[in-house]
Amino acid sequence: MANPKIDFLYLNENDMIEAGVTDMLGCVNAMEEMFRLLKMGDFRMGGAGNNSHGIMMVFPEESPFPNMPVDGPDRRFMAMPAYLGGQFDMVGMKWYGSNSQNKQKELPRSILMLTLNDKDTGAPMAHMSANILSAYRTGAIPGVGARYYSREDSRTVGIVGPGVMSRTAFDSFMTVRPGIKRVQIKGRGKKSMQSFIDYVKGKYPTVSEIVIADDIEGAAKDADILFLGTSSPTGDINEYPYVKEEWIKPGAFVCCPAAARFDDDFILNRARNVADYVPLYEAWAEEMPYPAYHTIPIPAVHCMDLMADGRLAKDQLEDLSDVLTGKLPARKNEDEIIVYSVGGLPVEDVAWGTIVYRNALEKGIGTTLNLWDEPYLA
Repeated sequence: MANPKIDFLYLNENDMIEAGVTDMLGCVNAMEEMFRLLKMGDFRMGGAGNNSHGIMMVFPEESPFPNMPVDGPDRRFMAMPAYLGGQFDMVGMKWYGSNSQNKQKELPRSILMLTLNDKDTGAPMAHMSANILSAYRTGAIPGVGARYYSREDSRTVGIVGPGVMSRTAFDSFMTVRPGIKRVQIKGRGKKSMQSFIDYVKGKYPTVSEIVIADDIEGAAKDADILFLGTSSPTGDINEYPYVKEEWIKPGAFVCCPAAARFDDDFILNRARNVADYVPLYEAWAEEMPYPAYHTIPIPAVHCMDLMADGRLAKDQLEDLSDVLTGKLPARKNEDEIIVYSVGGLPVEDVAWGTIVYRNALEKGIGTTLNLWDEPYLA
């Protein structure tokens, strides 16, 4: 039966909160299921191998056109399309613009929206604010890793770079390891550190010790979970935050969703290197000029460069899904140090966005908008 009318649901930021976007336990569980579907192959993303992070548009360093923006820190636009099957069975795309100068306008560095579409017709089903959604799905990926790789008796978390990403990651750590009692923070400015301290104190009264570390070594010392979430200029790897092996507690889980650098001897011979999704890094290796680590400062990208050099064996970079599906053990021994890279995937946004959208439908949240009653050019 013909039904040409198309309505879709618009969810602003407050609607998203009301619909449960900040439910970290639900988000961690959704991300874990998403990884299982990735392993099964019930998904699609962009790129020739269906594993691309997205398509990015950047600006030139100089332009003869006066209205064209020029390159700058974090200045880009990106489209991140994906289909995810299973219980989600949804197509969507996150679209965002990013510019570090937004902070001068009291805006987030990136402003994000997510659109969900009917998988058959392509009609929009929802258009939603995605800054909080993206922050929570990004924070939940470390939580999935910590659920399996961190020691169950974890008590101390080290945070390098106490920004928004570190907050949601800490939420996920507290969700999967509620016995955490101590936080060690290394930040660049007093404002960001105090904001993070106030956040932890206000939300987690069971955390009894909060310590400001003078350096990365101080944040890493005796930490069961170490989170490296600081932004860093790319290009010169010597400028990336450096963690010496001797600073890391035996048995620690080291989570790296941002720039991080370790000694090659450690990565090659003693670290257990784990990626959230290895094919993403393989796609980056194909899409980016070698060595890709100069452009994307995540440790698993460096692992791909080391493979290209013939120095690292392919099986020395493990995939999280192999633990989720029982192919590999979560821990091979109690003292191994796990270096866990987090790259970010469009299917994550589709997974969590779908659940929040369905919550909104069930609760009558959001504004229904009309695309057309009948298409003018049918």
